[in-house]
Amino acid sequence: QVQLVESGGGLVQAGGSLRLSCAASGPIFSSYAMGWFRQGPGKEREFVAGISWSGRKTYYADSMKGRFTISRDNAKNTVYLQIDSLKPEDTAVYYCAARYRSDDDLGRYSYEYDYWGQGTQVTVSS
Repeated sequence: QVQLVESGGGLVQAGGSLRLSCAASGPIFSSYAMGWFRQGPGKEREFVAGISWSGRKTYYADSMKGRFTISRDNAKNTVYLQIDSLKPEDTAVYYCAARYRSDDDLGRYSYEYDYWGQGTQVTVSS
């Protein structure tokens, strides 16, 4: 069983940056593909970025390329999401998710992940 706790959200002005963290507890974090999703007000949850267990593979939703960077530190059991040049439309609850994988790949859809955190709120003011 993997438990995920997100942190780093908050209120920020447009143009600013945030680094979200997701700390994982449980066995063999380094064997879990990780992903970040977000859900804005009145919107469905959407994929932001994913990273394989080794960190060698990353994938971003098309609309997230350029301003979002996913990374992980397996020694710290933590995955990060750096968000730069924040926009009001980035306002959302950001969730991290995990799934054990025997291959060094990642998922792009919610159903590909088994464990979810409670989310961290990001609010961007204009």
